[in-house]
Amino acid sequence: MKKHIYIPLLLFAFTMSVKAQDAVSITKTEVLSRVSENNTSIKISEEEFKQAKADFRQTNAVFLPNITASHTAIATTNPLMAFGSKLNQEILTQNDFNPALLNDPSQIENYATKFEIQQPLINFDGLYQRKAAKSKMEAMSLKTERTQDYLAFEVEKAYMQLQLAYKAVDVLEKALEAANANKKLADNSLKQGYLQRADVLNVEVRVTEVQNQLQSAKSNVQNASNYLSFLMNDETYVIYTPTDELTVSTIAMEDKSISENRSDIKAMELASKAYEAMNKADKMAFLPRLNAFGSYELYDDQIFQADANGYLFGAQLSWDIFQGSKRFGKAQKSKSEFEKSKLEYKQYVSQSNLELNKAKRAFIDAENKLALNTLALEQSEESLRIRTNRFKEGLEKTSDLLIAETQYAQKQLEYYQTIFEYNYAQAYLEFLTKE
Repeated sequence: MKKHIYIPLLLFAFTMSVKAQDAVSITKTEVLSRVSENNTSIKISEEEFKQAKADFRQTNAVFLPNITASHTAIATTNPLMAFGSKLNQEILTQNDFNPALLNDPSQIENYATKFEIQQPLINFDGLYQRKAAKSKMEAMSLKTERTQDYLAFEVEKAYMQLQLAYKAVDVLEKALEAANANKKLADNSLKQGYLQRADVLNVEVRVTEVQNQLQSAKSNVQNASNYLSFLMNDETYVIYTPTDELTVSTIAMEDKSISENRSDIKAMELASKAYEAMNKADKMAFLPRLNAFGSYELYDDQIFQADANGYLFGAQLSWDIFQGSKRFGKAQKSKSEFEKSKLEYKQYVSQSNLELNKAKRAFIDAENKLALNTLALEQSEESLRIRTNRFKEGLEKTSDLLIAETQYAQKQLEYYQTIFEYNYAQAYLEFLTKE
């Protein structure tokens, strides 16, 4: 007996805690705006684009010089180093050529300031690596765009789920109100001897069933609200109320097709081009490189002084003729990666067309289902109206009324569920065919 008392009390307490939370009205436009500004997936995608952009900026080294500055201090008695240091400092005298001093010099200090520049002139593999980095950067930009498109679609779905959850609550609250009214009539009929106790118990069971369904519907409102909070990166997790109604929307179905300019498909195409460029870069690594170089040097026997100076410039043509088959293997690997990317691109486009055809059939099914459920709802409403009137006059069985009542509530829920499916199918078609 205690168990029967505790369960309703717990349900009541849970319901009161839900009602105690303030419901916040929110429009779909507001949700889209907050998702665009705060969503974590978008921020992650933006950071990935910044990484790709930074990689591309690194390839500027193909054109720009490498400049370094250094200051070196040494003290030595090494014959060669000592003679060279004096020579750089321009302090050699006739006495320094004395063999005894050449072979056993005194300690000498040398301070050298050096400015060096290296300028790439011809670097074919670096040019293709730069091209690959640029393709990757553009692909990441398109990926960010597609992430935003997906989240806009996800907001559309989540907002409709919230609308559907509230519709279910409305339907079940009215069903509970009707069930309580019928219970009151049944109690009166029992007192007057028109009904048996078993009939009244059936009505009470119906009331309990609707109460349970209503509680589940309210939980769905919380779930839908929490998901919207997650999309908006809002950790307050308040209960939201949609300002827009769940109504049937329509779009033009003609000429709906997958575009190769869709951001994610275009991103895969650019990724394939990046692999192609990397393969060409690996092939170009077999060619020689031409680089210019130069330096300006300052020497003295005192720190940060510059009594002597000199410069050096020139050009170097270098050619790695053989690296133990390393370059051959690298070129083969990049070629395989390029071929794989072409196959993945083809497969992705094919899969997208498969999804589109499936989505079109789902839309047609939802359209037909909506027409049938609209008719079924009207019929069940009329059936319930007739049976309710007959029950009030004592001309209808309790069981028949309960069946009609249950059917009407079920058809209402199915009707709104079908509107959700119909609108979702349209939104998904728009997402798939967006350019």
